[in-house]
Amino acid sequence: MNKQGKRKLHWTSLLLLCLAVFILPAGSAFAAVNKPFPQHTTYTSGTIKPNHVSQTALDNAVKSKWDAWKGTYLKPAGTGKYYVKYNSNGETVSEAQGYGMLFTVLLAGYDGNAQTYYNGLYNYYTAHPSSINPYLMSWKQNSSFQNVEGQNSATDGDMDIAYSLLLAHKQWGSSGTVNYLQAATNIINAIMNNDINQSQWTIRLGDWANSGSYNTATRPSDFMVNHFKAFQAATGDARWQNVTNKTYTLINSLYTGYSSTTGLLPDFVVYSNNTYKPAAANFLESQRDGDYNYNSCRVPWRITTDYLLTGDNRALSQLTQLNSWIKTKTGGTPGNIKDGYKLDGTTFGSYNSGAFYGPFGVGAMTSSANQSWLNSLWSHTADSAAENYYEDSLKLFSMIVMSGNWWAY
Repeated sequence: MNKQGKRKLHWTSLLLLCLAVFILPAGSAFAAVNKPFPQHTTYTSGTIKPNHVSQTALDNAVKSKWDAWKGTYLKPAGTGKYYVKYNSNGETVSEAQGYGMLFTVLLAGYDGNAQTYYNGLYNYYTAHPSSINPYLMSWKQNSSFQNVEGQNSATDGDMDIAYSLLLAHKQWGSSGTVNYLQAATNIINAIMNNDINQSQWTIRLGDWANSGSYNTATRPSDFMVNHFKAFQAATGDARWQNVTNKTYTLINSLYTGYSSTTGLLPDFVVYSNNTYKPAAANFLESQRDGDYNYNSCRVPWRITTDYLLTGDNRALSQLTQLNSWIKTKTGGTPGNIKDGYKLDGTTFGSYNSGAFYGPFGVGAMTSSANQSWLNSLWSHTADSAAENYYEDSLKLFSMIVMSGNWWAY
């Protein structure tokens, strides 16, 4: 090669390097994306996805919802940090951080900034430790990013953060800025030590709930059975099998004992006289603590996801009854779903909330008998207008699963 050719090659190389450094998003320019969106996961045989639109349309709808969610709720929190804006006051909670970490790892490949966002959310989590166990996250911060209302954890946020770290290890590997697998192991062990009642093998409400009636209380929206299986696989800790088994036992005892005609589970569960039962009014949050309200609206998404990924059918009877009931209750019209039901099916809600109809879409995936219902739920969710952080988050999660793009550790 002559000098002119070498000089041209030299400048071309420099130009490409500059493009990589200054144009490609930081944190993702050189990291391999091992499981880029869309994934088109093969779910358990006999389960279904929406079939009235193409797979490309399903994927594009998820992308659109993610772009809108990111633009509204994902915000910088100082150098190297991101947080999820939980409300109009600029506050956040660990639940929201866990949601953001799951979204960014699942949408990597489509979103070129995903790893930058993810690491920023991770940095925010590590900057706000619980005072009880520093690997768990303090559950709430104000707009100045100061911990408020007690420096302790909420189990759902802890578990989603932990699961997201396992997915991040699969997505990007653990040899970069953050050792995701080690970080996951640390928080998983902390969850076992502080968020799990190891005499009952139930899920505590948080690391603070270690005495009195709170020590044995649990919340069905925390029945993230596929998370537990991943925690066991990652750590080799067989105690997670106890948690998985107890959770499925609880699902069925609550279903057969309190909601055999609906399949609905309550927001909170208490342990009294050797029996688990729906909590009384105002146990922790509201007069609806024993009903299917704004916590347990997540149940169809959480429980069905494990069936879709593993085929574990221990809750299939409850999910089947839930599908049958809600289809009949609404006349097969998603717009008739309301935001609150008693366990016997009596309606007390009045609003058609995406936090309710989105997860029902995931629940409908269990059987081909639900195909037209699932198609209607998909369209209702995909075409819905923006609501608030919680509703928009649950709609996006539900669409990721319904489109076939949720994947397991």
